[in-house]
Amino acid sequence: MSHFERSLRSQFFLTGPRPCPYLDDRNERKLFTNLAGARAEALHDDLAVLGFRRSQNIAYRPACDSCQACVSTRVLAAHFKPTKSQRRVLKRNADLVRRVIGPWPKDAHFRLFKSYLDARHADGGMVDMDALDFAAMIEDSPVRTHLVEYRLAEPGDDLDDAPLLAACVTDALRDGLSLVYSFFDPALERRSLGRYVILDHIAMAASGGLPHVYLGYWVRGSAKMDYKIEFQPSELLVEGEWRAWDTAGDAGTPPR
Repeated sequence: MSHFERSLRSQFFLTGPRPCPYLDDRNERKLFTNLAGARAEALHDDLAVLGFRRSQNIAYRPACDSCQACVSTRVLAAHFKPTKSQRRVLKRNADLVRRVIGPWPKDAHFRLFKSYLDARHADGGMVDMDALDFAAMIEDSPVRTHLVEYRLAEPGDDLDDAPLLAACVTDALRDGLSLVYSFFDPALERRSLGRYVILDHIAMAASGGLPHVYLGYWVRGSAKMDYKIEFQPSELLVEGEWRAWDTAGDAGTPPR
């Protein structure tokens, strides 16, 4: 039975139109279903291959009436080789220590999250989230979710006391890792922490024998999403088929 056939066992719903957060003068709609019960994890795995993302116990993907700018993208971890600039990012962050913990955020995570939103997404829909909303975003997960944190530490340091510079809510899939949401210290721009988190997840996937790192949607025409196609080789989901970025036709063509 295919991923598509298994997903048909679930009930799907369609949201009403609302302003697109990425492209001006456009509306978005989403197809979504609930992730619950004993099948939640398997369904999540199947839907990820079909281009769905997760938010708490909801799996969703764009279903816009007249726009297909949002394209699912994933990195081929085993074949990834960092570019010269990406190697510089790795070098600048060689003093960070990764720690993978359960989906149980602490005050330090929320403070970093708020600092990141206030600096980078002050006009976004998440900026009004309080500590309870933040905890729910991470804890209310029916699948294998982890909080991956990056702290500035030396060998022997107590990581709980080490400065927290970045973190990522990460789902473990049968075929890879899915970056649900990452946030980092916005004052440390030179470190390129957002890119470092992706690079480190690619390394984690490769070392664990997982073929893919799912980065969510690359939005053609949205400059703030172009960083997602810096990590090659990658694939785009086009007309239900995962295609190499450089052979994906118009869907893989960056805006001029």
